[in-house]
Amino acid sequence: MRNLKLVLEYDGTDFAGWQVQPGQRTVQGELEAALTRITGEKIAVCVAGRTDAGVHALGQVVSFYTGSALAPYVFVAGLNRHLPGDVAALRAEDAPEGFNAKRDAVGKWYRYLVRDGSVRLALERDRAWRITHRLDLEAMRRAARALVGEHDFSSFRSATCEATSPVKELRRIEVFRDGAGRLVIDLWASAFLKQMARTIVGTLAETGSGKRRPEEMTGVLAARDRRAAGATAPRDCT
Repeated sequence: MRNLKLVLEYDGTDFAGWQVQPGQRTVQGELEAALTRITGEKIAVCVAGRTDAGVHALGQVVSFYTGSALAPYVFVAGLNRHLPGDVAALRAEDAPEGFNAKRDAVGKWYRYLVRDGSVRLALERDRAWRITHRLDLEAMRRAARALVGEHDFSSFRSATCEATSPVKELRRIEVFRDGAGRLVIDLWASAFLKQMARTIVGTLAETGSGKRRPEEMTGVLAARDRRAAGATAPRDCT
């Protein structure tokens, strides 16, 4: 058996998330079905980080074992023939014995887009959260600084989060406007708790709307209580 590492890109709009769920269309389900068509094997993949319904991926890392002797580039070509149009295999390579996409992930990057103001663009309906008023960028940046570092992020985790520890390292957070005028929130972390990134975004949006003062973020973090943080930003951006 050999161990392969695969990098995927996908549009999460029409998926019920990454993980296989009975009766639901999922990225994992589509990928494993395509791998079976290529290899004739029943393959279970390991993913660096599961994504929720409606969440997209630019570089999702997956690992799996196979008895197939196909070259990595043949796997990529074969997957792109069998995968649906909203999932693409970008590259593949042989991985060392024991490599595990989840366990060996060194960090994760999450990007959230916001279209704030009076302009509504049809082509962004599945790509950016629509907020009809302008957000205060500097206030959001000031609030975000309090979150950087290793902390207990219980105030930002879902009640259904199954992580054994709420302590994560948020290594970096940037809030800026891109060339299209959208507000971009980039987060880099050792790992994210369930809904952690979107709850941070929702709390920052409340700060940018003037509903919270930037200085309050320290208290929200220290509370270790989900009720202290803001609403979770939407996953489908509609």
